Amino acid sequence: MPKTRSTTKFMGRGSLVKRLTSQVGSRTLAENILRARGDMKRDGTLTAKGAKRDSMTAAERAKDRALKAAKSGSKSGSKSGSKSGSKKSDRTAKDYVYNPNTNTATLKTRR
Repeated sequence: MPKTRSTTKFMGRGSLVKRLTSQVGSRTLAENILRARGDMKRDGTLTAKGAKRDSMTAAERAKDRALKAAKSGSKSGSKSGSKSGSKKSDRTAKDYVYNPNTNTATLKTRR
């Protein structure tokens, strides 16, 4: 029987904190990461942005990251770089396929 990855236990909606905790191995570290991203307040409650991400499944979050990266014109989705050369993308989440093993979304292949 194949071994189940610990992060595949928390794939659904409302599991943002549990999933990140499972990925990084520490709830404190997970909360610090969420605070740094602006997803969590100091008191441990989610911000509006965090609540929106928490309402998404792991696949939806991965597709959202891929869309943001495509719109920013960089593979990593980094906000650094020139705005004048930014690339616009007309892609939607339906254009991506989610890989739960890597927690990433990639463009579907054309047939």
